[in-house]
Amino acid sequence: MKTTLRSLWNQVFEPLVVVLLVFASTTAIAQPFYVPTGSMQPTLAIGDALIGSKFPYGYSRWSLPLGLGPKSEERLFGRLPAYGDVVVFRLPRDEQMTYVKRVVGLPGDRIQMVKGELVINGRKAPLLWQGTARIEDHNGRYSEVNLYRETLPGGVTHVIAKHVWDGWLDDTPVFTVPEGHIFVMGDNRDNSLDSRAGPGMGGVGFVPVANLMARAEFTIGSYDFLNADGPASWPGLIRWERFFRGI
Repeated sequence: MKTTLRSLWNQVFEPLVVVLLVFASTTAIAQPFYVPTGSMQPTLAIGDALIGSKFPYGYSRWSLPLGLGPKSEERLFGRLPAYGDVVVFRLPRDEQMTYVKRVVGLPGDRIQMVKGELVINGRKAPLLWQGTARIEDHNGRYSEVNLYRETLPGGVTHVIAKHVWDGWLDDTPVFTVPEGHIFVMGDNRDNSLDSRAGPGMGGVGFVPVANLMARAEFTIGSYDFLNADGPASWPGLIRWERFFRGI
């Protein structure tokens, strides 16, 4: 009898416990995500893999694998993100897609771009030039770009990439963030379709708090897949310096 029970445990219950533990951890604690685009450069590179923590903003249907929970605008243990948080969320116009951007506006905030500079509630977010860096485009080509340290309300700072100051999203009307929503932008300011562009323009628009999945915490690896050219090139495309970097 003991042998039969042990065999049953090994064949059925042990794998089931492992599955349940994995399900619980990816639902309640953390989840890996992959970055396929360059809209968050220099913070996140194309090909980065990151870990997002699930608990900072509470839980919604999108905290569960495949969004299996009931649809609701309320979050269990819900909290708003902070300025500067890098968040993973489901795209409002197509909830099958997962995006990652930085929070620059909270409910009630007035957000505007004026000549390429971010204005929050009538005040420009200070910019300090940080030099230049090479960043990658969607074709795998690298180019030199200016970097600036931007300061958000509360003194939170992060680095953005800026190519030009007269791009099509560099001058916008004033956006007033609705209740229950946030305003997000990519750090690669001239190559990010974010809250500055509405769904009709292929952008993100305002993001419902209910669509938040996780807060990006650190990268666990990175691979320059756009420049892969046969097996001989693969080892050299691993970005070892991007392993286990805080976001």
